[in-house]
Amino acid sequence: MRADATRTTSKMAMTGGRLRLTLALTSGLAILAGCGSDMDWDLRPSERFSTTEAARNSTAARPTPDPRGVISYPGYQVVVAQPGEQVRDISARLGLAQGALAAHNAIDPAAVMRGGELLVLPSRVDEATSTPGAITATTLSPATSAGPEPVQHEVRRGETAFSIARLYQVTPRSLAEWNGLAGDMGVREGQILVIPVAQQQTAALSAPLSASGLPGTDAGGTSAAITAGTAAGTTAAATLPATTSLPGQGSATPNPPSAAQPLPATTPTPAGQGATAGAPAPEPVADLGAERTQAAQLAMPVEGRIIRAYARGRNDGIGIGAPAGTSIRAAAGGTVAAITQDTDQVPILVIRHADNLLTVYANIDNITVARGDRISRGQSIATVRRGDPSFLHFEVREGFESVDPMPYLQ
Repeated sequence: MRADATRTTSKMAMTGGRLRLTLALTSGLAILAGCGSDMDWDLRPSERFSTTEAARNSTAARPTPDPRGVISYPGYQVVVAQPGEQVRDISARLGLAQGALAAHNAIDPAAVMRGGELLVLPSRVDEATSTPGAITATTLSPATSAGPEPVQHEVRRGETAFSIARLYQVTPRSLAEWNGLAGDMGVREGQILVIPVAQQQTAALSAPLSASGLPGTDAGGTSAAITAGTAAGTTAAATLPATTSLPGQGSATPNPPSAAQPLPATTPTPAGQGATAGAPAPEPVADLGAERTQAAQLAMPVEGRIIRAYARGRNDGIGIGAPAGTSIRAAAGGTVAAITQDTDQVPILVIRHADNLLTVYANIDNITVARGDRISRGQSIATVRRGDPSFLHFEVREGFESVDPMPYLQ
């Protein structure tokens, strides 16, 4: 009975802790939009989802590798491991710098690979293979391609194969097949996954070509457009009159200029007039910098490249890449509505602005404001947290509803 009481007390303490955290998150915002919000304060996609839509977006099979296990795309290459191979063995046989392959894929060089497991190469290797010392004839042939280049995704802390599949609207099964994941669908932080390519993309590239290798040609390699043009030209020639006047025939020859009969006086046309006199004056080029300054409702909280775009329901904000320690500025004037933490104890700051607008700043450190503070546009409120990569997660919400921040920032 004492053990049951202990378990009950522990459970109540955990429940109370979650309740206090929930109250801390919502107290500053309850006056704005009431209760029943779906706002995800952990900034993670909800696990309550259906994969039906993703299943409908069927994906193609992974391309077949060359004899070395390499699959080449225009921008990068991957290698398919053989059962029992170590990462350093793969690196050695492909001629890569020692440790480069392991570091690029966040894996131990001594790790033993599963058959079919995928690694992204840190640098390009020669696609041509030949036997040393053998004399081979060089023949010209069309360049081979593994099809459309898949997107690469670097796994971040807290992500799972299922959440990544949902992010890109592919099935977890196809994600596992393309990357050679284990039966438990486990992924590691820093691992690079390739996202399966949709079936319709490969179908478009694999459409049969004509004998000449160009679309819209006949068996002889003649373009249909050229053939049609030739036929049209033949018809036009047939309708010309039998006799054609020579150039200048039938027109009077003008008298040559002389001193006795000078040329008629002409009024010179000022430069910039003449044939273009009736043309409208060109519109002045817009100053995009000034236009953005005047029109943008929100200021960029940090200067940097957008490394993760907004995707409603999957990524409710944007990721702005910036060095750790970069000062984060308030996007607009307002009041600090909440300061809390996600499940990894990473601070989250929420600012309430006019017209029921909220801005959310996450993956931050060194917060310099407190809840209830009045702040101004451009005021420093925190710094970018250290990470790999380091970035600011920035959201805009109308009430509790997430919206794409970019229209507010442009």
